Amino acid sequence: MGKLYLVPTPIGNLEDITLRAIKVLKEVDVVLAEDTRTSGKLLKHFEIATPLQSHHMHNEHKQVEALVQKLKGGAVYALISDAGTPAISDPGFLLTRACVENGIEVECLPGATAFVPALVNSGLPNDRFVFEGFLPIKKGRQTKLQELAEETRTMVFYESPHKLLKTLAQFVDYFGADRPVSVSRELTKLYEETVRGTLSEVLEHFTQKAPKGEFVVIVGGKK
Repeated sequence: MGKLYLVPTPIGNLEDITLRAIKVLKEVDVVLAEDTRTSGKLLKHFEIATPLQSHHMHNEHKQVEALVQKLKGGAVYALISDAGTPAISDPGFLLTRACVENGIEVECLPGATAFVPALVNSGLPNDRFVFEGFLPIKKGRQTKLQELAEETRTMVFYESPHKLLKTLAQFVDYFGADRPVSVSRELTKLYEETVRGTLSEVLEHFTQKAPKGEFVVIVGGKK
C-alpha cells in the first residue's frame, strides 16, 4: 500500500509553509495540484523537483479510481490546493474518502487555512462555530439563509470580491442590520485588512470601498 499526504500550502505569505510540508513534497512520487501552473511556481521557489499532476474539481471524479489503484500499488502522493488546506472548499474530499474506504493510509499535515486566523481575529465567540464555506449561488441559497438566521453559533463564510456586497446585503435582510460581523481579506498578504462592525456598517464600508481580494466573513450567531 502507498500513502496519501494532504499538504497545506501558504494562503499568501510563502513563509507560512512548514519545514515538514517541504520535506514531504520533496519525498513523494507525485504532487497532485489544483492548478499545476500556480503550484509549479511554489515548488520552484522551494526547489522541489517532484512531478506535478493536475487534480481539480473538474477532473477529480474521473481520476479517483485510477489514483486509488496506483496508491494500492505502492505510490505515494501529496495533494495540495492553490492555497490553504486541501478539501476545505477545495478538491480533496473525494480522494480522501476513497482512500479511507480502500484502507489506504491518509495523513493530513497541519498548516495554513484562511478561516482559522479570520475567526480568531474577529473578536466574536470561537469556542463553538459553524463553517459554511461558500453559500449556494442560486438553488438552495434562500433556504440556507433562512436556516442560518436561527443559528446561535458564530458562522464562517468564504466569499469572492464580486459577490461580497450581495452576500452582505442578504445577511442584513436575513440576520438583521445590527448583527456583528468581521470581514477579513487578503489574509497574510501585503494588503491584509479586517473590518469589524454591524452588518449594515460593514456593508456601507465596502459599498464605499470596492471589494478586492478573497474574503472570509465571520458573522455572530443569533442571541
